[in-house]
Amino acid sequence: MSEAASDHPRIVIFPPILFLICIALGSIAAWLTPWRLHASAWMWIGLALIVAAISLALWGDTSMKAAGTNVRPDRPTTAIVDNGPFAYSRNPLYIAFMTLFAGLGLALRSPAFLAFLVPLVLVLRYGVVAREEIYLEDKFGDVYRDYRKRVRRWL
Repeated sequence: MSEAASDHPRIVIFPPILFLICIALGSIAAWLTPWRLHASAWMWIGLALIVAAISLALWGDTSMKAAGTNVRPDRPTTAIVDNGPFAYSRNPLYIAFMTLFAGLGLALRSPAFLAFLVPLVLVLRYGVVAREEIYLEDKFGDVYRDYRKRVRRWL
């Protein structure tokens, strides 16, 4: 296997696919269960979270592209991005995924949908982020270790 073909973190699932699976399962659960959060304010809070998540994702995407590195985690990382939202969190795109999912669940006012936030978070944390952290430390060494000391994993 060539070095270029193995230059990625070997994540367990491509995050957008994980997100879509959780949305599909959450939607089925929401459809099958009649329970809803009663206050309509939850819908507005959910919509605000959706807007915030999309904004964060666009900011993170723009920052990664400006740094000249790949946004997709199944492709080689060419630089440690430490500006934009990456100055505050090492994983703003995954925070955006989780926030978007929570926003959708709140907008639907569905506890059953929101229950699928748990597997989304767990798979992202242990099947994606943990593998990315090992990959980045192996590839960038002290540069990544210094970044990791300065910036939190999440918030």
